[in-house]
Parts: sequence; structure tokens; C-alpha cells
Amino acid sequence: MTRVLVVDDEPQIVRALVINLKARKYDVDAATDGTTALQLAAARQPDVVVLDLGLPDLDGVEVIKGLRGWTRVPIIVLSARHSSDEKVQALDAGADDYVTKPFGMDELLARLRAAVRRAEPNGGGEDDVIVETEGFTVDLAAKKVNRAGKDVRLTPTEWHLLEVLVRNTGRLVSQKQLLQEVWGPSYGTETNYLRVYMAQLRRKLETDPSHPQHFITEPGMGYRFEK
Repeated sequence: MTRVLVVDDEPQIVRALVINLKARKYDVDAATDGTTALQLAAARQPDVVVLDLGLPDLDGVEVIKGLRGWTRVPIIVLSARHSSDEKVQALDAGADDYVTKPFGMDELLARLRAAVRRAEPNGGGEDDVIVETEGFTVDLAAKKVNRAGKDVRLTPTEWHLLEVLVRNTGRLVSQKQLLQEVWGPSYGTETNYLRVYMAQLRRKLETDPSHPQHFITEPGMGYRFEK
């Protein structure tokens, strides 16, 4: 069973999420503050985290950073903060998705399912592909990236974006296609997501992120991966 860690200091929201998730056969743990959330995550190893940013002890972004120090578990932010800067800050810290309050339960559950799917390892077959560049190697089968002899830690969303681009090497992938393949069919205009995640991939993999050689932007159209 998929284990979900719900982190929110509003009892009504926690109760609603626990009831709805358990009704759909998820295992659920709940925390009302950041410290407890980090402890539960380490002890229970959730498959996905649903995290409010406005916690009483730690800011949610600090919880994201704490989790990203050791795990790639998908993190869905659930917050009343609506500003683009705050969304980008959470995504840049390592969150995989951002849902604003008030939210529809069906939409949240759909995003949760999508996040879990993105994090699942695929089998063999067509995934048995290794792509090499001068600076790094992408192993699609093992879902690993190696740079200078060391594994590069990517979040599930960073990996999924990289995978789509690598599978289309040399071809322009439109912004809409990337958003829908990585985040789901209900996405198509959230181009700020792409800017954040492309910047993260460039920082982690390009020799000179400000002059990328592999992750190329086609202004107003999309992105292209070049070996």
C-alpha cells in the first residue's frame, strides 16, 4: 500500500485528508508541525508527502529542505500562500507540486496519484538506455545520473523532466507537452514550473549553467536536449 504523510496544523484539513485517503486504501500518517513531520518521515518512510507551508514551528520550505537532504520522496505543497514567488521558492527547495487552499479533494488526489506514478521505477525493455554526454551520463534503466564519477541527486520531478527531454534528444519539446507529461493533463500554462526545474537541471548538470550546452531553451516554444 502507498503510504502518505500529511503535514498540516489545521485539524479539519488533516481529518478530511485522512478520511479520503484511507477510503482509497492509502496508509496515512499525520503531523501537525514540521519537527514531527521530519521524525515521522524518517521513521515511516512515506511514498509521498502532502505538506502545508504555514506550520507553527518550522516554515514548510525548511521541512522540504530537511527532507531533500536524504530522500527523493514526492512532496506536494498544500498552502494558502498564492504568490508566484512563494510557489517558486517551494518548488526550488525541492517540492514536486503546489496546490493552493481552498482546494478540491478530487484534484489533490489526482495530483497525488500522478506524483506517485512519477516516482515509481519502471521495468526493463525500452528503458535500458544509457545516454552519454561529455559531462554526465544518464542511465534511464537505473534512473541515475552520473557526473564526474558521482551520482547526482535529482528529485522525482527533475528526473521525469530530464527523462522526457533525453528520450526526445535533438527534438524540440513544447512547453505544453512537457507540462502535461511531467505534471499531468490539467497543466499546460504553468511555464514558471519549467523555468524553475530547467534552472535546477542546469545547475546540477551543465558545466556553465548560464551558457547551457545540453538543455537548450527555444524562447516561447519549449526546450531541447542536445548531447
